Amino acid sequence: MRLPLPMALDHVNVFALDDPDGWTLVDTGFDSRKSRAVWESLLAGPLAGRPIARVLVTHHHPDHIGLAGWFQSKGAELLTTRTAWIYARMLVLDEQDRPSPEQIAFWQGAGMDPALLEKRRNERPFNFADVVAPLPPGFTRIRQGDQLRLGGRDWLVRTGDGHAPEQATLWQMGGPLVIGGDQLLPSISANIGVYPTEPLADPLAEWLQSCRAFLPHAQPGQLVLPGHKLPFTGLPLRLRQMIENHEGALARLLDHLTEPRRASDCFIPIFGRQIEGDAYGLALVEAVAHLNHLLHLGQIARTMGADGAWRWTRTGGPQ
Repeated sequence: MRLPLPMALDHVNVFALDDPDGWTLVDTGFDSRKSRAVWESLLAGPLAGRPIARVLVTHHHPDHIGLAGWFQSKGAELLTTRTAWIYARMLVLDEQDRPSPEQIAFWQGAGMDPALLEKRRNERPFNFADVVAPLPPGFTRIRQGDQLRLGGRDWLVRTGDGHAPEQATLWQMGGPLVIGGDQLLPSISANIGVYPTEPLADPLAEWLQSCRAFLPHAQPGQLVLPGHKLPFTGLPLRLRQMIENHEGALARLLDHLTEPRRASDCFIPIFGRQIEGDAYGLALVEAVAHLNHLLHLGQIARTMGADGAWRWTRTGGPQ
């Protein structure tokens, strides 16, 4: 099934698995009037006559966990990784009327345009609770290596990192299905971002490591059910593409840093184009992720400018 999203990526895929005691849902969409209306029509239509027994959430992002608490309030069990639940529970309780000083400093450090920074300083920021229903205490933990019996099939849990910490993917044991969440997408790149919560994080290293860890288990004939876009085959090729796409971006970025640049100056080498509008924020956090990766490798250094923005430049370290 497909739930609408109010953004350029205008949908999220969700799945229903038929279990003896009811339906097991995989991911939920945003908590919005439109999403609830879609779910009400599904519950009265193709899912009618059987309860929602459990919801398995692949990771903590709002388009995947948004309505998990709503289903819990109707009696469903929540299954997810411990990290996903802790992140979501923390963020849904952290409501801000204005951006925090740490968020402002992060944007400034990334080189956000001063006019945009001033505008955002005085606006109510996006809050997790805007699109995620309250999460009651209590969930069932899943983790790397767990085996689950869902929808008449046995599944092995493999977790990945980089896009979201400890994201769960499900691999059918003795069969061709893989439920990929946002870790395994067919034609778009998952956002790899750094945020004020951990400003020196290296999620790109975690993403690349996860892609390489999945490769020995990937088979060309597996049917991957992703969090966005259409199901696909050819997972080994797709994993290699995801690795090579970032390796290429890193090489172009390194060439770009022969003179000092801010993160906001690095969109073209990373993405191949300048990015503005609604996608600007995601592009900025991904630019910082690529810069942090090169910083941790010792290939670039950074210095703070008088304007409060970091300048990144290539060093003589290992290339």
